[in-house]
Amino acid sequence: MATQKNSAAEEAAKKALAAVNAKKAAEKKTAEKTKVEHTYTQVGQQSSNKEELLAVTRKNALPFRIGAIVCWVLAIACEIMAILIFVHKVEFSFTTENPGWTIAWIVALVLDLAFLIVGSQLWKKANHLDPASKKNEFLFWLQNNLGVIVAAFAFIPFIILVLLDKNASKQSKMIATIVAVVALLVGGLTSYDFNPISQEEMLDAVGVETVYWTASGTVFHAYDDCSHLNHSVELMTGTSTTAIEKGKTRLCKTCEARAEKEAEAAGIDLTDLPAAQ
Repeated sequence: MATQKNSAAEEAAKKALAAVNAKKAAEKKTAEKTKVEHTYTQVGQQSSNKEELLAVTRKNALPFRIGAIVCWVLAIACEIMAILIFVHKVEFSFTTENPGWTIAWIVALVLDLAFLIVGSQLWKKANHLDPASKKNEFLFWLQNNLGVIVAAFAFIPFIILVLLDKNASKQSKMIATIVAVVALLVGGLTSYDFNPISQEEMLDAVGVETVYWTASGTVFHAYDDCSHLNHSVELMTGTSTTAIEKGKTRLCKTCEARAEKEAEAAGIDLTDLPAAQ
């Protein structure tokens, strides 16, 4: 009787194993069918040296820097308008009394915040195209977070002048202070660059011989079979210098981790490799 039970159990185990293998085979077959066959387009030639690459990236970043400065100037202008409206130095027909007066300076602060955020995003984009050097840590932080400083200038003067205004009611002062502080926090957080890159990191990336990228996005890949490229048919291929020139400002994190793992398996210390020339 026991022998029959063992035989039945063994038979069930064999069937279960066969079912698992069949499932794996089916999944593998499906994966092979859905695998994307890439087409490649060779793009550009490698820049002759780092100085040429830096010149190209600075040129690409210039329109973003100009746009950022214009937006920041408009943000400060909106703050000045908010101050003038709040202290009744500038009045329109609908601002002589509430709620028109309150709505007017709130709208000015909202426009102030909008211009600040747009300017800061343009500035961060420029910094990723033309990053600062880490040789001077203070200047590196300053360039990457200039938007935070502008945010302070865009709201703190308004807060100070509101609190010093002797003609405004306590309720108006409280509302204005809360609105400005919230705008300051939102503007500061959106202006801060949580993932800055340095000039050294960008130039070191030029050491990769051939990389791959798509028409969209700002990332280039060291491997054409990277999982993030599974849905992309057409790939651009070239040197990492060319990729950066085309606006692909950073290496894919998945490819970077894979390269480090393969280097570790091969006994290569990536930190000991010389920077590209």
